[in-house]
Amino acid sequence: MGIGAVVFGADAFGGGAQVRSCCAKVVWGVAVGFLCSGDSALGGQQDILDNTSMLFRYPCSGKRFMTDDNSRLSADRLRNDPRVAQAKALLSAALREHSAPLNEVRPADPQLEKEYATLLGRLTEARGAAPYFPYIASGIGNGPWVELADGSVKLDFIGGIGVHGLGHSHMLMLDAAIDGALEDTVMQGNLQQNRPSIAMCERLLDLANAGGSDLGHCLLSTSGAMANENALKIAFHARRPADRIIAFTNCFAGRSLALAALTDRPSYRSGLPETILVDYLPFYDPSNPQQSTQAAVDRLHELLTRYPGRHAAFWAEPIAGEGGYVPGDPDFFQALLKPIQAAGILTIFDEVQSFGRTTAPLAYQAFGLDRYVDITTIGKITQVCATLYRKQLQPTAPILSQTFTGSSASIATGLRMLDQLADQECFGVDGRNQRNHNHFASCLQTLAQRYPGQIQGPYGKGMMIAMTPGDGSYETANRWVRELYAAGLICFLCGGNPYRIRFLPPPAITTTEHIDSAIAIIEQVLQSSSTKASE
Repeated sequence: MGIGAVVFGADAFGGGAQVRSCCAKVVWGVAVGFLCSGDSALGGQQDILDNTSMLFRYPCSGKRFMTDDNSRLSADRLRNDPRVAQAKALLSAALREHSAPLNEVRPADPQLEKEYATLLGRLTEARGAAPYFPYIASGIGNGPWVELADGSVKLDFIGGIGVHGLGHSHMLMLDAAIDGALEDTVMQGNLQQNRPSIAMCERLLDLANAGGSDLGHCLLSTSGAMANENALKIAFHARRPADRIIAFTNCFAGRSLALAALTDRPSYRSGLPETILVDYLPFYDPSNPQQSTQAAVDRLHELLTRYPGRHAAFWAEPIAGEGGYVPGDPDFFQALLKPIQAAGILTIFDEVQSFGRTTAPLAYQAFGLDRYVDITTIGKITQVCATLYRKQLQPTAPILSQTFTGSSASIATGLRMLDQLADQECFGVDGRNQRNHNHFASCLQTLAQRYPGQIQGPYGKGMMIAMTPGDGSYETANRWVRELYAAGLICFLCGGNPYRIRFLPPPAITTTEHIDSAIAIIEQVLQSSSTKASE
């Protein structure tokens, strides 16, 4: 496996150093000793050319650079200073030592309970409401295992709702975050940007266009909501004076004013003014594919007839996330996208949650819909979010600008995350994502057979997996999520009728052993429920 990127991969931009000094050789030896002991999930790369020089692969760029100590930039000389490599090696060794014991569920430490309760009270007071989970991290974990500030250890299969693609305290993310910290500013923005920002834009465009789509521009942003807002602005500006959006029932886009109006959750816009006009189509029903497809097509033609020229865009999640982890279908989407494209309506694929979790980087690629995409949004697992769009949609007015496009560390770690999705072979019909999905789905099916009526499923696609507990009511699903949390497994709700429990395991590091641990906890809760029901 090699970890040259961990120890020396500090140069994001093509600078660097041939490490020739005795000090550097010592650091290399220390780094190998501490970091190369059989952890294939690290996924870094290195090539030792000889005893005194190295060819570095900076993991954020996917390119190789031969560099020397005489770089013309002070920044590159800093990053390739042997003392930086030594510091990285020492930090990584310390992290490994302290995170390694976190490899199973552990109860809270009774001596920390009072302090933890105080922390939760302070959090509730500061934010104005109690958190959904009594969750305050200690600041360390080990892959999908996370230690909380009460000393407990839990198996995190929700990852901040799909954010932590390498789990907790991964050494490559530490390494990349240090690269980000070495930048001259904490934040990047519209007015002043750094070189990794360029690399991130180019990498995302390359990934998005790999299947034949034609997206020419990429705008980074700090949140999925901001990426989605930018997508709406681009669409409305390009198709002005069109003032309506077509979307699916049960869709979720975010919680800003415009996105709350788009999201099919009336409670999410309670008390808020109406901002955009949205018409909804019924989504695909896997249990009744022909009828649900026809119903959606009929409704689409009704809308096109009723509001000719009024729709700027069609908004679609290829996999309904908050809507219950229901994947669409290629034939279903094409039946809608052909008349939508013919009507001059732009297609926006919201991939904020689905990016990196199917058999392709973007779910629309897994469905073979590349030729239809005009705009797509990406976020969560990429650490920094983005709106990608066709060149001909470039606004002619200054409607796209923001103070922050992302933190220096989020851009650096996002690039490293893209590397790991590739290095760990997450994509492909027999890639890591699909293999883990098959194993998880098979285990859930076994539980459904073993405990009839208590769970249904599985649902979802790739590393987006869900099950329906009991009667599918909110009360049942909410109770289950909390009982699983108490037992050591972190998951969350989705759907609405029925409510489901969703899992978002970190794609690049999840193993079948991790999944088996999750299944064991689920079965533990099932057995407890069965015992209570029989009493």
